[in-house]
This record gives sequence, C-alpha cells and structure tokens, in this order.
Amino acid sequence: MNEGDGHAMGRVDVSRRRMIKLAGAGAGLALLGAGTAACGPAEEPVEGGGPGSPKPGESGKPGGDAPAPGGKPKPAWQHTTTYDGLAWISAVAVVDNVVLVSGDPLVARDLTTGKELWSRAEVTTPGASMLIGDGTLYLAGARYDGNIIGLDPKTGKDTWRSRLGDKEYSQPRVIAADADHVYVVAGILDKDFRTPDNVIAAIDTSSGKVVWREQRDHGTEANGLTARVSGKRLVYTDFRENLTVRDTATGHQVWTKKTGRSSNRGFEVHEGLVIIATGEQLRAFDLETGAERWSLATEKYSRFNDPAVLDGVLYVSDTVHALWAVDPATGKRHWHNPESLDIDAPWQFAEVGGVLYGATTFDKNGGIHAFDPADGKLLWTYNDGSGDLDRWYLASGGRNLVALHAKKVTGLPVG
Repeated sequence: MNEGDGHAMGRVDVSRRRMIKLAGAGAGLALLGAGTAACGPAEEPVEGGGPGSPKPGESGKPGGDAPAPGGKPKPAWQHTTTYDGLAWISAVAVVDNVVLVSGDPLVARDLTTGKELWSRAEVTTPGASMLIGDGTLYLAGARYDGNIIGLDPKTGKDTWRSRLGDKEYSQPRVIAADADHVYVVAGILDKDFRTPDNVIAAIDTSSGKVVWREQRDHGTEANGLTARVSGKRLVYTDFRENLTVRDTATGHQVWTKKTGRSSNRGFEVHEGLVIIATGEQLRAFDLETGAERWSLATEKYSRFNDPAVLDGVLYVSDTVHALWAVDPATGKRHWHNPESLDIDAPWQFAEVGGVLYGATTFDKNGGIHAFDPADGKLLWTYNDGSGDLDRWYLASGGRNLVALHAKKVTGLPVG
C-alpha cells in the first residue's frame, strides 16, 4: 500500500481470519466502562496479586527492572484505589512526581515509590477528571454549590477558589485549564429548575473572576465534552458530533463543524492542527480556519481509536488491532503494523526512554503494552491478572510510568 500524500489514502480489507477472531471479542464491548464500588486505599503494596506482581526482594531498584523483550515486568509498587470508573479520559494524572487518581477520598502518591503523600475525602464530585493547569489541580466542589477549587498536588491544600455564578447555574464542571484560565461548563437553570441549555465559561486563575461566559446552542449537552487548550484557542468535542474552537481571551466562537460521528473522545492539537478520529477516518483540521488539511482511512470495516502525538509522531490504533505511526503535519504513514491481532489495541499512549507504551480497553489480552516506536513491534505486556473488564489508563512523568486499572494503580519499570 502506498503511503501517498495522506489525503486520499487507500484502504486495506481486513482478512477473513482477522474478522472471525475479532468477532469473538465483540461480546465484551458492552462491559466497557463498567464502574465498581469504591473501597478505601491500602497503605501496603499488593503482593502476589496476579501474573507480573512483585515478590519480596525481587527488585530493590526504584522504578523496578524493565523486562527483556517478550518478558513480563515486575511492578515497582502497587496499591488499591477508590477510582469509581466515572472519569472518562483523565482518570489519572502525573505532575511534579505526584500521581493523582480520580476517586473519593482523593489520594496523591509519590510516582517513584508509591508512598501516599496526602488524602482528602469529599473534596470533589464523583467522576472528576484530573485536569492540571500550570501545576494546579482544578476541581468542582463536592457540595454542588457552584464552587470551583484549585489544589496543590504536592500537599492537597486549597490554593484557589471561585464560582461561576450564584444560583443560576447547575453543577459546573471543569473541562480544561491553562496558566490563565479555568474552563467550565454548567447547566443554566430555568424557572422549573431544569437545564435545557448550558453555558461555557472561562475563570481567571489569578483573580477568580469570570472572564467570559457564552451560552451554547440549544440542544447541546453539558456532559460528554472533551477539551484541549492550545495557545489562544480552546478546542472541544461533544456527544452531538460537534468540533468547536473558541478564543480563550474572549470566548468568541472561531469555528464549529459536524464531524459526522459522536466524538467525545481523545483528540490532539499539534502545530496548528486539530487531529481527531471520526470512525474510519483520521482527520486533521486547521486550528484557525477549520479547513480540512488531510485525512487517513483505516482498514475496511475498522475504526480508529484515540490518537496521540509523542515526540513529533502521531500514534493511533484501530479496532482490528493494527497500530499506525503517522506524520501529524501531512498524514503520511511512517508505518502500519497489522500483526497485533492477538493483543488488545491501545487507546492511550505514552513514550518514555525511547519506548512507546499503550493502555488497552479489554483485559484478557490487554493491559499495558510496550512497543518499539521504530516499527510498532510488541516488546512486552503487563497485566495485573485481575480479570476486571475495565479499561486501562496510562500516565508518565520523567522516566516513570503509572497505570490505572479498575481498583489498582501501579508503578511500572521502564528502564
């Protein structure tokens, strides 16, 4: 298959063998995202919890020992969490060597050792995303009183507080943050206390004052938004198939368009392009004009998962378990590895120490995969052996990697 110019890429038919094998896994789709009851965090590392779990004395090296190709890594540390399964994308974050996992109580741990740094109960709402802006964690207040709070990730102490309004808005939720603003969506209460419309707003991180507030089109929903900030632009998608760009200083809508498919998932903003998966197409739009710059088609009967740009390369998997590396500027393919049929496809990526890591959705043949970024060849897979059909999450900081799965957060060796 020719790499072409990235705009009218040809499709590769999925083989009969691949489709038959993948059909067998289809029954598990309905189980994705299933939440589980919360439980208190354990203070001691979980030992002997399944294949790949650490045993006393196996590694005294902080961060553990990375396995040889084909081997299984031994976790540097592992703890239970209070994750409720409700945070869609940003369930775990790493900032300043601190690991934060969505849940109640909210617990912070040292990235290298897994040691608990602080814990706070009833600090935010269920399913809160771990969104960091200029080193501060921003969250909606737990009392549903309209307050937005900022926490210091190192100490858990409140450093900032504001509110969108008095009594006219319902359940404000943080969708993005940068050094200057916290971006919030909230329902607009009518006289019957219903929320037929909603508002998007920016709050100044210095003064706590509302900088701008714009009512969104009637029929749009306050839930299901995924947002990114890039310079002077706030970019977000939603359940209604909209891709929208606003000016961060004024809230003015720069452009919006239908993507043709519900796209409230992860996307990338890279060097003036918004790159998003819309079913069988990976599409790049100009950040300023909305013009489509390139598109890439996946294999027939397949769909792209969430893309990620790491070290100047765009990585993405598809639903027939192939892995792609693409030039984010042009859409030209660097490589396409269709040989990962027997492993689950990653939906989140990280790159640490020259190795590409991916977090998957299914558990049986999934977990955290390590790939060679030169060709997408699988190096090793970590699975906690729990059998929980929850998606895996991945975050990195420095030369460290952390994984979240169901009720376990794990520090993994990367070299």
